[in-house]
Amino acid sequence: AWGPYGAVRAVLAVVLALAAAEALLRHCTRRFGGITGDVFGGLAETSATAALVVVSLG
Repeated sequence: AWGPYGAVRAVLAVVLALAAAEALLRHCTRRFGGITGDVFGGLAETSATAALVVVSLG
């Protein structure tokens, strides 16, 4: 569905994916005292998963 509902769902997916990645980044920075390549990989996987979950639930 590419109508208005699809656009809202896509925006919601992006916003939630960014929020999940930001929360993980803050946690890792606080916990590890910095970030590494593994943290960046985890951020990518977390944001992709969050976006896919939001899109699939709609």
